[in-house]
Amino acid sequence: MTLSKAPFSSAEYQRRLSNTRAAMAKAGLEVLFVTDPSNQAWLTGYDGWSFYVHQGVIVTMEGEPIWWGRYMDMMGGRRTCWMDHANILGYGDHFVQSTVVHPMQDLAEQLKARGFTAARIGVEMENYYYSAKAHAVLTDELPNATLVDATALVNWQRLVKSEDELVFIRKAARITEKVMLTAIDRAAPGVRKNDVVADIMKAGIEGVDDDWGDYPAIVPLTPSGLDATAAHLTWDGTPMREGEATFFELSGCYRRYHAPISRTVFLGTPSDDMLRAEEAQLEGIAAGLEAARAGNRTCDIANAFMDVLAKHGIERSGRMGYPIGLSYPPDWGERSASIRSEDTTVLQPGMVFHFMPALWMDDWGLETTETILIREDGAAEPVCNLERKLIVKG
Repeated sequence: MTLSKAPFSSAEYQRRLSNTRAAMAKAGLEVLFVTDPSNQAWLTGYDGWSFYVHQGVIVTMEGEPIWWGRYMDMMGGRRTCWMDHANILGYGDHFVQSTVVHPMQDLAEQLKARGFTAARIGVEMENYYYSAKAHAVLTDELPNATLVDATALVNWQRLVKSEDELVFIRKAARITEKVMLTAIDRAAPGVRKNDVVADIMKAGIEGVDDDWGDYPAIVPLTPSGLDATAAHLTWDGTPMREGEATFFELSGCYRRYHAPISRTVFLGTPSDDMLRAEEAQLEGIAAGLEAARAGNRTCDIANAFMDVLAKHGIERSGRMGYPIGLSYPPDWGERSASIRSEDTTVLQPGMVFHFMPALWMDDWGLETTETILIREDGAAEPVCNLERKLIVKG
C-alpha cells in the first residue's frame, strides 16, 4: 500500500472497502464503477478538481480498487490515492470532449482486459457525474455485460462515521465557527454583500490554527430581505439594508469534511411575526435534538420539530436535514438518508446530519440550523459551539 498524501490509515480504507464489498455482494454485483467524486475520495483518497471530465473508481471483489481517469489526472491519483501506482490508470487526451470517441470506450477496454466482459456491473445512474451519453456508450461497448443501477450503494456505507472521520468533522466545525462569526461581525447596513462574502471565504480558507481550510462543496448562501424567502440564493454587490434579515448558510471544510450551520442576522428591529417564529423554531430544534437518539429514526427528528410548529400554528413541509461528511461540489449532503416524516432510517451512533428546519415565509427567511452527531447515549450533540438564536444588530 502506498499511502502518499491519503488522509487516512490503511486500516480505515480497508474498512471502507470491506463494507462496500459486502453491499456489492448483497446486490449481486461483480464490479462497481463509482463516479461520485465524494465516493471516489472516500474509497481511495483521490483529491483533485478534475470531476469535469470522466473519471471513476473500479471496485471488484478482491484486490485494490482501481482509480481511472484522464492521463494528466492520473498523476494526481499517484499523489493522493493509497493504492499501488499500477492501479491508477489514465486515458489519452484525445478522448476529452471529443465527438468522435468517448472515455467510456477506454473504460470498457479496461474492464474487458480484467475478464468482466459479461459481468454484472453496478453504476451510479442518479449522479451528477455519470452522463446519459456515458451510460449509452458503456452499454454499447459491453453488450454481454449487465449494467445495473447501484446509485448510493457507497453513499449508504458512509453514513456512520469512523472516529477518524469525526476528528476531521470537528476540525471543520471550528472553521465553521470562525466563518460564521466573521459573517455576523461584518453584517451591517451599507456593507456590500460581496465584501462580506469575501471575508467569509478568506476566513474559511485560512482555517483555525494549524487546521487549514479547504473549499466548501457549497458556496456561501447569503440572501437578504425578500431574497431570503428562497433557500439557495448566493450574493451580489447590493449593500445590506436596515430592516432586513439575512441568513448565512455556511460551512468550514477540512480535508473535504464539512460541518454546515445557518444563522440569521436582522439589521434593526425584527417584526413580532419573526420573533414568534424564532421562538417556535428554537423550541422545535430543541425537541428535534432530544428525538435524535440512537435507536430512533430520522422521521422522529422531523416529527418532533413539526409537532412544535403545529402547536405554534406554523405550517411547514419538506425535508429538514441530511447526512454530511466528505463532499465535493455541488453539494455537501451525502444523498442517502433524510430527516423527513416519511424516512424511517434508524439512527446509529456516529451518524452526522445537517439538521436544518429553516422557515421560508412570504416576506422573509429564518434559517437556524445545526450539524448534529448521534451519540451512544443521550440526545444528539451539536458539533458547532455557537449560540442558537436570531442575531439582532440594531
